[in-house]
Amino acid sequence: MELPITYKNTMMNLLGEEYDLYEACLSLPMFHGIRINTMKISVEDFLKINPFHLTKVPWCDNGFYFDEKIDKPSKHPYYFAGLYYIQEPSAMTPASVLPIEEGDRVLDICAAPGGKSTELAAKLNKSGLLVSNDVSASRAKALLKNLEVFGTINSLILSEQPHKLAERFPMYFDKILIDAPCSGEGMFRKSNSMITAWENNGNELFANLQRSILSEVVKMLAPGGMLLYSTCTFSPLENEKSIEYLLSLDDSLSLCDFNKFVNFDNGHPEWGDTNNKELSKAARLWPHKINGEGHFVCLVKKAGESHSYLKKGNYNIKRTKLNNDILDFFKKIKRNFDTSRFELSGDKLYYIPEEFPEVSGLRILRCGLYLGECKKNRFEPSQSLAMALTKDDFDNIVDLSYEDQRVIKYLKGETIEAEGKNGFCLVCVDSYPLGWGKLNNGTLKNKYLSGWRLM
Repeated sequence: MELPITYKNTMMNLLGEEYDLYEACLSLPMFHGIRINTMKISVEDFLKINPFHLTKVPWCDNGFYFDEKIDKPSKHPYYFAGLYYIQEPSAMTPASVLPIEEGDRVLDICAAPGGKSTELAAKLNKSGLLVSNDVSASRAKALLKNLEVFGTINSLILSEQPHKLAERFPMYFDKILIDAPCSGEGMFRKSNSMITAWENNGNELFANLQRSILSEVVKMLAPGGMLLYSTCTFSPLENEKSIEYLLSLDDSLSLCDFNKFVNFDNGHPEWGDTNNKELSKAARLWPHKINGEGHFVCLVKKAGESHSYLKKGNYNIKRTKLNNDILDFFKKIKRNFDTSRFELSGDKLYYIPEEFPEVSGLRILRCGLYLGECKKNRFEPSQSLAMALTKDDFDNIVDLSYEDQRVIKYLKGETIEAEGKNGFCLVCVDSYPLGWGKLNNGTLKNKYLSGWRLM
């Protein structure tokens, strides 16, 4: 790997005697990981059915390494069931450090493609509110899919500029995650194109972008709330100095300690402009010290008392009389949906949780849980509804082993043979939902969402 001369000189100054170790590690293969979706399955239960060769990621309770030469978790039925997310091990750190509590209002401001949002959703465990935002509408589509695969029901997925959110949500969120756009120096081992991008853009472009985001996000943090700032770069300009900028915006902010893996480095006050000793509370993950590509993580708290008593949402549900097709379908579901929170928008039906805020005027990709579509004389349940259910929630299921060839055929959109009563059925793999099918005398018409199919 040929590193730019200016980058090499900077890293030599930062790392000193460790630079040779850093440069040598870049010639080694990058590390790959999966993070278990604890909203659907515990780590212990996943390990009982685990089909891969896994080793533990020491800084993430539900993170594991896999060997891409041996295992292909992106092709396994458990991936399509939302039992795990494929994520670089260093990148697991930010969402694991941010101390989410059930019932929190949480913002992931730069959320696509969804690795961190899916973990925030799992920690919320279908409670509270998760607002996942990305300014790129195309990237936000991947975010939407990943949150739906995970079975998230309490998310508001947006594609908005930070200043628009700040206008709408002043001092609103209990927890905020900013995995900031950055120069990507921790991605050099992944792709040579990242080196080319670094040469074209450098650090200043991203440092300015980070400050523009921080200046808006700080307005949205509630008293007593916590903010997690992270990047996958090593530049002090984008890390320690960005935190100094954040602290300059609000005197009520202070840095927090958190549990660090033994091989994590501290933040470096001497690399900032103010030599603020508190910067040592941040963490630097170097690829020559850990089995990962590298990250910077800093946890910040705002002084004051939480206003959790204000958490009831003010979303104005459009009341619509539900037809018998909808009501009859939901009688088959054993989970207790409050039908007064159903909203029909055109022919599409949504479920709006109680915590939802007013969202008119925002660029919305998804508001609550998409339940399905009302068609002539029938209701077609959605893929997202299937992923939000469990095997025990529906009165008609087809449960297949992951080794059953019918699972792959189903994921490819093919018709399969199956036993069960006629009508809609929830197709599962080893008791975990994959999607819908419609049985007719032993033949299952495939209802798996076409855009999600195994290629």
